[in-house]
Amino acid sequence: MNEKQRLGALEAMLFAHGEPVELDRLADALHAEPIQTQMLLEKLQKQYDERSSGMVLLNFEDRWQMATRPYYGEIVKRILDTRRNAPLSPAALEVLAVIAYNQPVSRSFIEQVRGVDSSSTVAKLLDKGLIEEAGRLDLPGKPVSFRVTDTFLRVFGLGSLADLPPLHEEQTPEPEEPDEPQPELPAAEQLEMNP
Repeated sequence: MNEKQRLGALEAMLFAHGEPVELDRLADALHAEPIQTQMLLEKLQKQYDERSSGMVLLNFEDRWQMATRPYYGEIVKRILDTRRNAPLSPAALEVLAVIAYNQPVSRSFIEQVRGVDSSSTVAKLLDKGLIEEAGRLDLPGKPVSFRVTDTFLRVFGLGSLADLPPLHEEQTPEPEEPDEPQPELPAAEQLEMNP
């Protein structure tokens, strides 16, 4: 297979798969080394960018996905016969934040942080594919833990969790003002103040 055919094969695999695909899986399918596959993906990504293609290649650390270029998103929505997704509620955004910044976490941890029952919110986020089960924690009762998904990263435009904004802004301490020296009182006045 020559380079042009390999680029076409990568394009076809990513289009057909739809979800992010690990670099190693793509390399195995091409019978190529991962470094060669990475270079081909970057070349394909550059070609899409240079010609302002309607498609874009997204890179999520070691996974790649073909997607619609955001610029064309509104036009694509017009042709798709899908329901408009309801925006996430404040409760759903809170649960997502708790999970994203602390994952993997149990439902009881989420509820402890929020102070309210979060069962229905967690269930809705699981249905939307924004979170997933991440196994069981080594705690009494072996509770199920949750983590965010690649869908979460795509929806919020993140390449990885490292792109999340910091929880607390770094604050530089304000310089302390020096204590103002107290004026010297004449000895006679000091005696009157301190009998």
